[in-house]
Amino acid sequence: MKKNKTIILRDVCKNYQVGTEVIHALDHVSLDICEGEFVSIIGPSGSGKSTLMNIIGCLDIADDGAYALDGIPIEDYSEDELAAVRNKKIGFVFQNFNLIQKLTAEENVELPLIYQKMKRAERDRRVESALQRVGLEKRASHYPTELSGGQQQRVAIARAIATGPSLILADEPTGNLDSQTSAEIMEIFKELHRQGNTIVLITHDSDVAKQAERSINILDGRITEVTRYADA
Repeated sequence: MKKNKTIILRDVCKNYQVGTEVIHALDHVSLDICEGEFVSIIGPSGSGKSTLMNIIGCLDIADDGAYALDGIPIEDYSEDELAAVRNKKIGFVFQNFNLIQKLTAEENVELPLIYQKMKRAERDRRVESALQRVGLEKRASHYPTELSGGQQQRVAIARAIATGPSLILADEPTGNLDSQTSAEIMEIFKELHRQGNTIVLITHDSDVAKQAERSINILDGRITEVTRYADA
């Protein structure tokens, strides 16, 4: 059965002015990602991969080219609609976890649900479910400083999935973790993929990239190679 295309990019460009120099962060990037696909985007520091994620995640806009999310051109969304997309349709996971230190694990996971003005009983149910899915239900009342790096990333993933997003964007989610913990985090992403989520994972690590169904190499703002892994 043919899957719908969640993400369609056509000739997307993004430039930055650094002093007198213009940096072409993205240089005519075209890319399709289907619903339910697990894709890694790999490249060295400064290759444009994080800029690409920011545009896919509606955190930034392209200078040129076209981007359609779930069949709707991004320019057709209002600011309020884009905010709703970021809060409901997309779950973000970052390298540095981005947890609020004065909040417990469950309070961090609950935060985006409060922004959605969700009723308390439903928030409680979703927070409990999200923490169970990442194996941290027994650490719900712990603060980030009381958790290991891997546990903090699990909380960050729980926060990302609590809103029930269809698309998960992860920017170097294993970048600050040791190899064993990285493997555990990747298993969580694989399980989320098996459950139907579309996952786009940014990495500089080829071993991490190979765990996706497909990897997209980016260098100097251009896609240089696409590799599909039959056994992913």
